[in-house]
Amino acid sequence: MPRRAVLPAGVSSASFARALAQLSKVVGSGHVLTDREALLPYEKLMLAAPADEYAPSGAILAATVEQVQGVLAVCNKYRVPLWPISTGRNFGYGGALPATRGQLILDLKRMDRILDVDPVLSTALVEPGVTYQQLHDHIAERNLPLWLDFPGGGPLVGPLGNTLERGTGSTPYADHFAHACGMEVVLADGRILRTGMGSLPGTHSWQAYRYGYGPHLDGLFTQSNFAVVTKLGLWLMPAPASYRTILVQYSDDSALERAVDTIRPLRLAGTIANPCALSNAGLALTAYMRRAELYQNGGAIPDNVVLAAARQHGIDAWNLTFTLYGTVEQIAPNLEIVTRAFEMSGGRVDPDYHDPSQVNELNLEAFRLLDWVGGGGLVWLDPVSAARGADAARQRDIARSVLGRHGFDYLAAPTVYGRDLHHLIALVFDHGDPQALQRARTAFRELAAAFLHNGYGLCRTGIDYMTALANAYGDVNVAVNRAIKHALDPNGILAPGKAGIR
Repeated sequence: MPRRAVLPAGVSSASFARALAQLSKVVGSGHVLTDREALLPYEKLMLAAPADEYAPSGAILAATVEQVQGVLAVCNKYRVPLWPISTGRNFGYGGALPATRGQLILDLKRMDRILDVDPVLSTALVEPGVTYQQLHDHIAERNLPLWLDFPGGGPLVGPLGNTLERGTGSTPYADHFAHACGMEVVLADGRILRTGMGSLPGTHSWQAYRYGYGPHLDGLFTQSNFAVVTKLGLWLMPAPASYRTILVQYSDDSALERAVDTIRPLRLAGTIANPCALSNAGLALTAYMRRAELYQNGGAIPDNVVLAAARQHGIDAWNLTFTLYGTVEQIAPNLEIVTRAFEMSGGRVDPDYHDPSQVNELNLEAFRLLDWVGGGGLVWLDPVSAARGADAARQRDIARSVLGRHGFDYLAAPTVYGRDLHHLIALVFDHGDPQALQRARTAFRELAAAFLHNGYGLCRTGIDYMTALANAYGDVNVAVNRAIKHALDPNGILAPGKAGIR
């Protein structure tokens, strides 16, 4: 099958052909993909946008750091833009597709070595292609007393890519970037930088101490396009002596404010060590049934209909889960404290619940959400606020109003991490229905704008909204990012448009 007609912006077909020939010498001809069939796996898009708007010019699969350096040299020569991915999942944010049409995907899934796991210090060092499933199996096979913290994609995604997007999970190690230590990055000119203690010859503490000497650089390489990250150090959670997962349920929608204001002091005091996700009835119900089984009229499902169906499955208006970790002796008094606090706020407490994501168990339960409507459309919104009940309620009201106006259900899990609250919202739709896709696109942009207008910035977004979100953070922020970009990548070949940075 002939090569696709999509070309990188500003690159002639002749120059691109020469670049591909030289890239084939770097990684092998079998690892340079340009025909339609070979690129189809990269083109799956859940966002409310046509995939063709982000079509790649090809994909190149590098297996070593030296090959990455070689790829960068060729792409600098011919000004071919590269879109680096690790496992390329990025569910609900764009998958493997680039932020602008015509980029060449640099797929690093062949770099899949677990380079080190230290059971004494509870650390690991991994390459981009390592998945959570692979690392979990590695630890289990060696019977190491270590736990991982999984994002929603669980076994299918990788810790390096998720951490670089500042993803989160459900255990005390839920802030993945906060529990990363030491990176190896290949700069656009091919030089290799090791952050923290990694650049010190003979270092013995690359994964133990993240700061090294001088400016702390690691943050530059998260949600950015300044370099290609080829190694990442991780802090792993020592397996606790015991644990107990708690379910707290509230029967009325107005309880959200009380619940958040009850959680916050318990999180700040350390009584509850992991994030507290408050799933609403609609989101929890997606695990048990499809939307069409419940409601076939137009518009969003009425709240009373959702709640009546949810209660048949033991779900209530708000459903909070968290876990107490430690010895039995440590857990007992904390259980008394949290039980008393939540009962005083009107919650019903079940002290013997099971949530696999909080106890080192890989699962694919999060993907049941896609069955709610069918058709594979999913967009995540993650507006952040201070962890105040009034803010959570305000975000809920904004979301319900906008989504309802466009006929979408409010499926949400406001999550208290500490001083911050992330109001995670799923917009699900039939991607194969042009009308549904357009409605979802309009609803997403209207809702994102409404959150920003009310001071609730999104902390992450898909490839179709990156520039708009970056601009919302102000001209100075944009200018500083652009200055760093030009200093580290003067030819602008690395992921143009990523995070709105060019």
